[in-house]
This record gives sequence, C-alpha cells and structure tokens, in this order.
Amino acid sequence: QVQLVESGGGLVQAGGSLRLSCAASVRTFSLYTMGWFRQAPGEEREFVAAIRWSGGVSDYADSVKGRFAISRDNAKNTVYLQMNSLKSEDTAVYYCAAAYRTWSNSRTQYEYDYWGQGTEVTVSS
Repeated sequence: QVQLVESGGGLVQAGGSLRLSCAASVRTFSLYTMGWFRQAPGEEREFVAAIRWSGGVSDYADSVKGRFAISRDNAKNTVYLQMNSLKSEDTAVYYCAAAYRTWSNSRTQYEYDYWGQGTEVTVSS
C-alpha cells in the first residue's frame, strides 16, 4: 500500500508561483511513475504533468507547458510541482498519483493505482 500526502496549496494572485509537494510512504518510490492531476469545481479531473519512474522523462498538459515543472527526489520519496505564472484557470484541487513501472498511459488517471487526498490551489485575478 502506498500513501501519498500533498502539501503546498493555497491562495495566490495571478502571475504568482506555488510549489506543491507530494510525499510517498513506500520504499520503492523510484519504481513509480508520479503524476499530478487537477479538478476544478464542476469539471472532470484532468492531467497536469507526470514524471517517469526511471530516466526522469516528463510530460505536461498543453495548458501548463512552459509554466509548470515536475520533479522528483527519490531520496526523499517526494515529487514536486513548481507552478509559475499562475492563472485564474489554474484554480483547482491538485492530486498526486502513483503508477507502478508504467509510462505509456501516464496521462490517463485510470493508469494510477494510488492517489493523495488533494491540495487546493486558488488563483485570484
């Protein structure tokens, strides 16, 4: 069983930055592809970014490309999402997720086995 705990959400003005963290309680963290998804009020959950379990390959939704950066620290069992140039449309609950040794469908939420409880990000315009 993998437990994921997100932190770092909050209220920020448009144009500002936030860094989300997701700490995983698993010894084999380096074997998990880690993803970030978000869900805005009244909307479906959508893919934001993912980082592969090996090789550090990352992928981003077009809506955040160039503004967000995903990274991981395997020594700390933590994945990060640096969010810059935030827009009001980035307002959502952000979830991290873990998928064991998979990458080809990393944009698909059903690929992920474990989810955090979410952290809320509100961007004021």
